[in-house]
Amino acid sequence: MVKPVRVRTIWFKKDGERSAEEIATAVASTIWRVADKAVDNLGQENYDIITPARGFKLIAEFVAFLVHYCDRMAYATQTPERRVTVLQAISTRLGEVMEENIVEAVGPDPSRNFKAEFIDFLNRRFADYAEFEFPDEEKASFPALRFLGLQIREEMGEDDKTWIMDQIMDIEMPEMMGTVSKSFKGLLSDAPVKRGFGSPDMLPPE
Repeated sequence: MVKPVRVRTIWFKKDGERSAEEIATAVASTIWRVADKAVDNLGQENYDIITPARGFKLIAEFVAFLVHYCDRMAYATQTPERRVTVLQAISTRLGEVMEENIVEAVGPDPSRNFKAEFIDFLNRRFADYAEFEFPDEEKASFPALRFLGLQIREEMGEDDKTWIMDQIMDIEMPEMMGTVSKSFKGLLSDAPVKRGFGSPDMLPPE
């Protein structure tokens, strides 16, 4: 049996709201760990990951979904300005983490800016997921999860395409979303209240 990822989901309150950087560091760590673990789970279920390139593409898809999920939760509780600041900080930190991990796994490539490429990818996926409903601004709809499943399916070999979507939608995502939700809500619990859902293209260019 695959063990769940242990992450911090209970946070002590502090005087004043937490900075965007504090939230970004904690949430980015949680998102990366659950996404990395999901890819590891696929390997343990005998899905063929094969190369680091495929593994990082799968992680990128999971991360993009979960960042957008955080945006929906932030929309439900935060002011527009606070929401944008927090999501930009989370996305920037995840871009740094992605770059660090790629360089560590395959080495540097002077011709590429992995962080900028990842931020651009997040913006594209933000636009994609903005088309789907997230009931109560928290739960992902079946079409949203199916879209994610299709993106993962496209990256897999022919032998793995048949069952991968069921694995993603029914097994991996419910646990991942539950973990991220607890962590993110705990970090935002002392912050002020919201209004307004802005443009999906809200991440900073590099």
